[in-house]
Amino acid sequence: MSGSAQAQQRRSITAKELARRLGSSERTARRLIAEPRGQFLERAERRRKQVVELRQQGMKYREIAEKLEMSTGAVGRILHDARKLEG
Repeated sequence: MSGSAQAQQRRSITAKELARRLGSSERTARRLIAEPRGQFLERAERRRKQVVELRQQGMKYREIAEKLEMSTGAVGRILHDARKLEG
């Protein structure tokens, strides 16, 4: 199972729709359904490590993207950011 599949299930409703149902602002709705920052950072770190490891194993961006169910652009961005963190 990929890292994204193990992550907490994503919301199935938009903030706009939730705000309409609650009779609140979109901002309030976003705050109610937001992933806690610590969880987000942990998930992002796990995903970054996975991408870097797969790249070090010689996988191409496209292969990593398919394996982790993300776009090749996201893979490139993660690798770019990882290089900046290392150096």
